[in-house]
Amino acid sequence: MRRIILFIAASLDGYIARPSGEVDWLFTDQDYGYTEFLASVDTVLMGRKTYEQVLTFGEFPYQEKQSYVFSRDPGFDASPHAETVRTDIKAFVETLRQSNGKDIWLVGGAALIYPFLKHELLDELILSVHPILLGSGIPLFSETDLTTPLQCLASHCYDSGLVQMKYQVLKRGG
Repeated sequence: MRRIILFIAASLDGYIARPSGEVDWLFTDQDYGYTEFLASVDTVLMGRKTYEQVLTFGEFPYQEKQSYVFSRDPGFDASPHAETVRTDIKAFVETLRQSNGKDIWLVGGAALIYPFLKHELLDELILSVHPILLGSGIPLFSETDLTTPLQCLASHCYDSGLVQMKYQVLKRGG
């Protein structure tokens, strides 16, 4: 079965973007394992807001990957870059996990991360914590009513001060 991995960056105070959605504070001085990670996946999943933010960066960066964008907006269409998913997240992802392929990257954002945690669809979390306090913004975890145990698999502190942590997501209650 294919694994679903959340590979994401956050500020030290837990924000993935400024209130406007801007990510101008992200470190770009090093690769931080991104290229190796990107080669390990062949499918990307993201929410509509994340998709729209990605489009502001220029050329769609995941053209070589199977891309899915989750949206409840009946007027939204992610083509030509991605397939729009409006069906039940859990059913869609469970079917996707059974298909052949490499690992699957849950790109974000916060509103999409919650149902993946709620339905125990996330296998691994790779979090790059940037040494900056934004003070406000879009939180990494938009809802906090879940207790989700994690097991640390690795951590690395870069000279820039960025700390990258890799966790296995454990099943709740067992």
